[in-house]
Amino acid sequence: FEKRAWATGALHVAGVDEVGRGSLFGPVVAAAVILDPAYRIRGLRDSKLVPTERREKLALLIREHSIAWAVAAVDSARIDQINIYHASRLAMRHAVVQLMPAAHYLLVDAMKVDCDIPQQAIIHGDALSASIAAASILAKVERDRMISAWDPVFPAYGLASNKGYCTARHLAALHEFGPSPLH
Repeated sequence: FEKRAWATGALHVAGVDEVGRGSLFGPVVAAAVILDPAYRIRGLRDSKLVPTERREKLALLIREHSIAWAVAAVDSARIDQINIYHASRLAMRHAVVQLMPAAHYLLVDAMKVDCDIPQQAIIHGDALSASIAAASILAKVERDRMISAWDPVFPAYGLASNKGYCTARHLAALHEFGPSPLH
């Protein structure tokens, strides 16, 4: 997908993805990444398929060797106002507009970003495009860090282990204590 985008004359092709859409707690986080075509980062794939330790190492390589990268989040209050779909698109747009240099073309995981930059939505893009996979990894690492930081504040929910997603412990805590302000 990157090669096809470069063939159109687009110099800076950004992959865009989000994480947190299925979560019960916290923000949705998006990332945009313009990979350097001259530097191949091995092991890029859907962040859900990469073990935590490897994800952390890949995130460092992505930040160090990409032409540009950006991360943006939309919090749970805003998600409640506009719904998770629109919050995901908003987070993606915020990430894209932060890129320096700016992207000339976007490869987006299964969505359209609300901007004038030419783009292609790719179903299962995080498995098919290196730049979308890189964005997936950066977004996942950042969101996991954010959620883990809330674990000491809301220890009953087990956030450090479930990252805000639906687990038996998380559901039991919601039933027993009710939702926190960030659910």
